[in-house]
Amino acid sequence: MSPRQPEPMPSLPRPRKRLGQHFLIDPNITRKILKAAALSPEDVVFEIGPGRGALTQVLCERVSKVIAVELDRHLFDYLSQICAQHDHLELLHGDALDFPYDTLPVGTVVISNLPYYMATPLLFRLLQERDRIDRMVLMLQREVAERMIAEPGSRDYGLLSVVTQYQTKPRKAFVVPASCFRPVPQVDSAVVCLTGRTARNPTDARFDDVFMKVVRGAFAHRRKTLINSCREERWEEPVIRRALERTRIDPRRRAETLTVREFISLAHAVRTSEN
Repeated sequence: MSPRQPEPMPSLPRPRKRLGQHFLIDPNITRKILKAAALSPEDVVFEIGPGRGALTQVLCERVSKVIAVELDRHLFDYLSQICAQHDHLELLHGDALDFPYDTLPVGTVVISNLPYYMATPLLFRLLQERDRIDRMVLMLQREVAERMIAEPGSRDYGLLSVVTQYQTKPRKAFVVPASCFRPVPQVDSAVVCLTGRTARNPTDARFDDVFMKVVRGAFAHRRKTLINSCREERWEEPVIRRALERTRIDPRRRAETLTVREFISLAHAVRTSEN
């Protein structure tokens, strides 16, 4: 009887432009991501869009469990074959926006190369689930990364900045040149680490809702003053005026001049004024 021949390696799936796929090809960047994540053998990692598995296979060798969600059926089938030896990998086919995050263990570490076209919606979803996530190491478009860490009064400061800094302490770890991907994107990327919590109250979901309402209303019309922007969003003017008076925030200021702390104070005042 002739010896059994090993099964041939599956061919690499081609990148799909429709899904904004750019595959990381530089192993040095993978090492830097792992260093930034500061993983321990007991960690559970949630990976969004594992792609061709460059990071997934290394993660499987370092942590107790990897949960990876891949939208592309071809990539899912490919990963199912090349990662078949990893018993502690849970590979799922589906959309990360629809993933049941309440099933993640508390303290999960999120590591992901977020697709450019879905980076912001996915980030907001992850921030909503912050109470189950210990920290995040995300690679995304450099422009988005700059908005996440922007300071009040700067050009990049906006809704994404406030929400990210309300939920976490963001830090830009390093820039990833476009040449590290195939196909080569038209922009550079950056890796951002999101850790800890700043001033939010994780036990008060109702306050989170008020906070989001305040921030969205304030930034809805960036060129308008706070009072006018909120009025355009059909707020009850007496409510917002009382809140601004209580916090001693000038109603003529624009949203991009307020600090995260000021938005928190304003949200508290709005909730009080509405009662």
